[in-house]
Amino acid sequence: MERFFGFDLGDAESAVAVLKKGSKESPEMLSVAESQSLITAYAILKDRSLVIGENACYDPDASVRRLRFKSRFLKDKESAEDIRRFASGVLGDLYTSSSLIQGEDACFYVGCPAGWDKNARERYRQIFELTGYPPTRIVSESRAALVGACRSKHLQVGYDILQKPVLVVDIGSSTTDFAYIRGGKEVELKTAGEVALGGGLMDEMLLEESLKNSPNEAKLRKIFSESDAWRTYAEFACRRLKEKYYKDEAYFKENECSKTLRISYRLPVKLTIKMDEEISKRLLEKRSPICGGKSFKEAFVESLHQIHEALEDEKMPELVFLTGGVSKMPVMSDWLREAFPEAVVIMGSEPEFSVARGLSWCGQIDEDVRAFRQEIQDLKDSTTVERLVADHIDELFRAAVDTLTDPLLEEAVLPVVLRWKSGEIEKLSDIDGQLRTEVDAYLHTDRARALLQKPVAKWLKQIAYELEEYTIPICTRHQIPYQTLNLNSYLSGNEVEIKVDTKDVFAVEEVTILIDMIITVVVGLLCGGGGIALIAEGLPGIAAGMVVSLLVLLLGKKSMEKAILNANLPKLARKLLPESYLRSRLKAVSGDVKAAFYESLEKDKNEAIEERMTEEISRQIDDCLVKMAEVVELPL
Repeated sequence: MERFFGFDLGDAESAVAVLKKGSKESPEMLSVAESQSLITAYAILKDRSLVIGENACYDPDASVRRLRFKSRFLKDKESAEDIRRFASGVLGDLYTSSSLIQGEDACFYVGCPAGWDKNARERYRQIFELTGYPPTRIVSESRAALVGACRSKHLQVGYDILQKPVLVVDIGSSTTDFAYIRGGKEVELKTAGEVALGGGLMDEMLLEESLKNSPNEAKLRKIFSESDAWRTYAEFACRRLKEKYYKDEAYFKENECSKTLRISYRLPVKLTIKMDEEISKRLLEKRSPICGGKSFKEAFVESLHQIHEALEDEKMPELVFLTGGVSKMPVMSDWLREAFPEAVVIMGSEPEFSVARGLSWCGQIDEDVRAFRQEIQDLKDSTTVERLVADHIDELFRAAVDTLTDPLLEEAVLPVVLRWKSGEIEKLSDIDGQLRTEVDAYLHTDRARALLQKPVAKWLKQIAYELEEYTIPICTRHQIPYQTLNLNSYLSGNEVEIKVDTKDVFAVEEVTILIDMIITVVVGLLCGGGGIALIAEGLPGIAAGMVVSLLVLLLGKKSMEKAILNANLPKLARKLLPESYLRSRLKAVSGDVKAAFYESLEKDKNEAIEERMTEEISRQIDDCLVKMAEVVELPL
């Protein structure tokens, strides 16, 4: 794609932005129907021509006139046709002004409320597809606003926003969307209660206030009851005046903020609208049926409290990003700071355009992400990871043996020998089967797996360092932090604590293979003589020495060993073997176990086992790279 259009189709006002591929500048705001912020309205005139924007609100030749139809999309099927007609008018204006060229390589990103589900978003997308738009994607307006914040040179939010919990508050004309975003992933939160809370409610309240203070109240109410167009026109005038007032409240404490409208319906009638400190207070604090019997402040603050409760199981936001025309009101930031005192509250310099610009950036991001993911896929498809793992696989086997052998002798072998010493096991020859069972059981325990965590973490770190040779260039090309694709970022600073679970690194089948290899060597060494290796040298105690000497004289060494293996030695003779001596013998055997295992790695290693281990570990590393790549999708 060469250009990315962001279309913020709002219930009251709309805006279109465009961004050229690869541009580092802010998206350009386009003029549609002679306005960068056009009223979301259309009219079909008597000659069947279509008019959009402000002119549609009061064109005298209108036979059909529609306004504020987007807010009805989820509950009124007819609103889809209204959206299509308005979108058609916008598309036609873009072509007429050459802002969009027929057949160019472009796409549209259209915003929708955060609360819309997948089905609603797809129905919405199809409207634009059927209208003849270039390829269109529907994106949450809250996400678009946050993207705009990430890319805004004015805000200087930066990439670290991804690591922080963020609450996006998008105050539209009819609804307020709350979106909780953490790690670049959005959790949709609906506006609290059933009150449609938006800036348009204040516009209606200001109009009502102006009507009550007008000497032409009766005439105006009759006109507005008969003409939705003129009523809407008056509401938009109220909106503009309200925004003007809140943009510089300090100035208007000393200066008048008012506007007189000429309502030309049959006979001209004047309506003066005014904003001052007292009216502002009433708009915010006076209870009204428009706000469901609550004041605007009560409804908004209640929504914030419900959002706070909904986030009980999540981290409270550290950043609150406020967008939408009403966000210019300083009191909105005050209410948010009261609800989330630990958060930083920010808003853009032109909040009415933040969504449209963010939508354009979303297009550029998707293009970058496609290229970025392709490079990650190319790295996965290459043999790079497999080669790095294969080069170091012997180190992993050795580390596992070094780590597990001594605990295994202490916690599995020694208890078996002590059971023979106490007489629970009658003959030394019976130790073989017991050892096989206990060693196998121990090596399948969580304790043994936990012991593997430290050597596995250390081994993975070495792989990660060597992998950086291939991931850092990818990060450089896409202007993202190096640590984004650093496998070590998934490992804790404490080597014992590892975020890549050992159970994931070693699949069950591969763990069993490794364990079986260890068991074979351990049992072979310890049980080759039926356990006699543990007691055959340096037996202390006079009685034990006399027994062995006598058997040697009478039977010869080989016959003596056989006799001892099958003999049920008296408990008294067994007790002459101190536990400390048995422990020292196990310590001596430990070295033999490790040496024999190392030798088997060199001589008898099964290539199939190594290949399967390499394949499984490499797959896990590849999966980690993909997960880490997903984290940077939002700000790329």
